[in-house]
Amino acid sequence: MLRRYLLKRLLVAIPSLVIASLIVFTLPRLLPGDAVQLMMEEKAYGKDVDDLRHKLGLDRPIYIQYFAWVGNVVRGNLGESLWTKRTVVEELRMRLPVTLLLGGLAICFAVVIAIPIGVLSAVRADTMRDYVARSAAIIGLSVPSFWIATLVIVLPAIWWGWTPHLGFTEFSKSPTAHVLQFLLPALILGLASAAGIMRLTRAMLLEVLRQDYVRTAWAKGLREGVVVLKHSLKNALIPVVTILGIQLAQIFSGTVIIELIFQLPGMGRFLFDAINQRDYPVIQGINLLVVSIIVLMNLTVDLLYAVLDPRIRYS
Repeated sequence: MLRRYLLKRLLVAIPSLVIASLIVFTLPRLLPGDAVQLMMEEKAYGKDVDDLRHKLGLDRPIYIQYFAWVGNVVRGNLGESLWTKRTVVEELRMRLPVTLLLGGLAICFAVVIAIPIGVLSAVRADTMRDYVARSAAIIGLSVPSFWIATLVIVLPAIWWGWTPHLGFTEFSKSPTAHVLQFLLPALILGLASAAGIMRLTRAMLLEVLRQDYVRTAWAKGLREGVVVLKHSLKNALIPVVTILGIQLAQIFSGTVIIELIFQLPGMGRFLFDAINQRDYPVIQGINLLVVSIIVLMNLTVDLLYAVLDPRIRYS
């Protein structure tokens, strides 16, 4: 039954990827104005407009362009950067690990901060601890991460003449410094997600704690830790896993600004530079990769449902 559930989820993911590829391919072509003319005027990537249009494959019918592009993508060819003259795959191979490490640490920070505070807030509902946690969550949701990052850099410099490390240290030069340089940006990036996850954890756990089987557990004299962590938290976490999948898209979009501020050479910063350089193949390749990662991560979240709640496998 689990295998059948996995197969169904995989079949649902395929149309999502096809639709995503259509959007990534079509949207740049729907922008007002002639992008090729603009690229020629600003960057002179070809001899003339017709030469650049031919180089990009834009002189063919749009459906042929799409199928040729999809065929190349399936073979692992995302095109060649007009700016750096290297293949898009080669560029992403250098930058993707930076973004994945930053995003992965941000998710870890979000979960590690949100779940314990959400549980404490639910168990001690309507107390001073609960009010403080809920107020902090509202602030976390209200304040954008780029503003926090700017304050973290500017205020210590004004008050103490110190700024956090800006720049990039490669793993081969110093493994410790390589990991440490990601901690502060990842913490800032994960704060907004932590606030949302904390609020949902609190709300869902409060609902579970009012269920009859939990009252029975209390009546049997079980310890608070056993009732909350063993009998209640697992059921409360199913909707939290859902929101975690949605937060992945928010975190990946947030890496563009955070990588710029902390000067990390990741995929988000490369996307920003590619937009400034009118590097059409890179923009298309990065967007497709990000969409594919989000679809795959949501597929992973769907699979986690089956682990947390076996009833889902039989629905």
